[in-house]
Amino acid sequence: MVFDVSVALTWILFLALFPIGFFWLRRAWRILVKRDFSEVGLKRGEPPPNPAKFAPYAAAINLVAGIVIVFVILGVVAGRLDYETWSATAGITLWFKFFADFILSRHAHPMVFGRKKGGGSAPTPNK
Repeated sequence: MVFDVSVALTWILFLALFPIGFFWLRRAWRILVKRDFSEVGLKRGEPPPNPAKFAPYAAAINLVAGIVIVFVILGVVAGRLDYETWSATAGITLWFKFFADFILSRHAHPMVFGRKKGGGSAPTPNK
């Protein structure tokens, strides 16, 4: 095996799966067991008005993605998965997780069209 750029990137991808899987499973644990909804459906760092409503979806996204990553790690270590299979599975799982979290956060923060209620009007310039 010759050490070149592709080998280095392969190792970086594989080693990055460990903290990724840990953080995703830890987030699912916090949502399901500890009932901590502070990271559910965040949009620009702000939680939705009712994060408990979206917590089961966020927990499912994190749990499924974390389990897939753990199975990829175990498959690589056991020698059951070749490079194309495990890198494709890991890549698809990463993108699935990012898109699913984005969709959930946008669904948790619905867009408000029209004027904002509250009777506030635009300030008039001083003359």
